Amino acid sequence: MSLALEEAYKAFSTYEVPIGAVIVHEGKIVGRGYNKRESTKDPTAHAEIIAIKEASKYLGGWRLTGTTIYVTLEPCAMCAGAIINSRIDRVVIGAKDPKGGACGSVINVLDNPKFNHRPEVKFGILEDKCSNIITNFFKQIRKNK
Repeated sequence: MSLALEEAYKAFSTYEVPIGAVIVHEGKIVGRGYNKRESTKDPTAHAEIIAIKEASKYLGGWRLTGTTIYVTLEPCAMCAGAIINSRIDRVVIGAKDPKGGACGSVINVLDNPKFNHRPEVKFGILEDKCSNIITNFFKQIRKNK
């Protein structure tokens, strides 16, 4: 999660909402990403999507079985869907997202028995640090207005 936080700080430094993600396979980082929606003008440029694309390229396929994704903020519905579709086995989440989280906060896409894949989910890893970076980002944005 510390490495996902490093990715979130990269987003913070470029005035993007500071969310970071890292994907690990057999102890090695195979994908990483941070939010780039503002800089790319792409609504799908979420940290998780970028990390999934990088991991797929690195591992040579779309099935990311045997991987764990570490993400600083609870994934949205789009990212939760991508996690299911890429067959990631485990999702480790820093902070909950009470306004858009799709892993239990608003809805729970990852634990829907109608889907053919349900990853293991763990919340609260470095939760204070993951929550604080987002809080500080929005405080800075409001201060600069």
